[in-house]
Amino acid sequence: MSGNNLFFVCPIWRQPFRYFGQATIILLLAVFTLSCDQAPQKQRAVTIDNVEPRRDVAGEIIDAHDGCLQFFNGHYYLYGTAYGQTDGYTNNSFRVYSSLDLARWTWEGELLKGCPAGIYYRPCVVFNPHSRKYVLWYNWYPRLWEGRVGVATSDTPLGPFTVVNPNVQITGFRPGDTNVLGARPGDGSLFVDDDGTGYYIYTSMSDGYAVRVQRLRPDYLGPIGRTSNILATGAEAPILFRRNNLYYVLCGPLCAFCPEGSQVQVFTSTSPLGPFKPRSNINRRSADGTDAPNIPAQQTWVMKIPTLGEPAFVWIADRWKSSPDGIKGHDFQFWSAPLKFTPDGDILPINGVARWGIEWKSGD
Repeated sequence: MSGNNLFFVCPIWRQPFRYFGQATIILLLAVFTLSCDQAPQKQRAVTIDNVEPRRDVAGEIIDAHDGCLQFFNGHYYLYGTAYGQTDGYTNNSFRVYSSLDLARWTWEGELLKGCPAGIYYRPCVVFNPHSRKYVLWYNWYPRLWEGRVGVATSDTPLGPFTVVNPNVQITGFRPGDTNVLGARPGDGSLFVDDDGTGYYIYTSMSDGYAVRVQRLRPDYLGPIGRTSNILATGAEAPILFRRNNLYYVLCGPLCAFCPEGSQVQVFTSTSPLGPFKPRSNINRRSADGTDAPNIPAQQTWVMKIPTLGEPAFVWIADRWKSSPDGIKGHDFQFWSAPLKFTPDGDILPINGVARWGIEWKSGD
């Protein structure tokens, strides 16, 4: 099998056996089992399951939402907000899980220490090649909705992370004003470019939930004042990533734990600070003439997986209010099959899949 070929794709929300017959699926699963047992040392094969709850090695359902999935030193790290049995608007915490193969996960503990009381969301961790530190940015609220952004650091990807600044001053704008600091930031996430430059993409609640990109200082502990134009308003859950020489921003309409999910608008640019141009909407059910999301989930991350061929980009989203037992911490996450790109760099719509497989290289 080639490095990034899918070998099991089964839509789960519509026409579950549209692409493969049942006998074909059984045969492909057998092939996967053999390949998993006999895989060369430099490759790993794994099946991603969107049907069963994702559990850790202790058998507990993984509770890590609206965060990120990173690959550091040969290990995967899943960072997220743990909601437990709360409604999502009370005392949340951050936690991290680790894995060698994207299938077997170990809970490594809580992420932050010494943080003030509040409501916490959107943890995002990156490695800084200049300071050799792991840097965590997060959105939090002393009271709803007094949005703030905090930054913390650690010597290891597992933490615990120590808060450096609980109130990073993010440049925002209101109509008619410029350089307004602390403009009630909402959702945000980090991006590190190939040259080690860091960026923070975020939503400004004081500015109609406007989405912008900020360039960070070399230590990633604050912005340097260089910002993009507004990409979208009335939006949240923004993500910035790079594929080849194009930079992609993905964001969607406001979705406060919405069970129906959120659409995803794509923007591209040849620079991380833009100008960006709008492209496709990759999570809109257009076949039936509606604007409903195709996948009932809200995005949280796009993971770049180092396969044996071209890197695979996997879209990760939270399926709010999806748990059978009604516990928020048990809500499912949807991990898409690798995104498909057009020759001119646009992204094709995301399809609902129950299970899919991928081979990826290890030893990096």
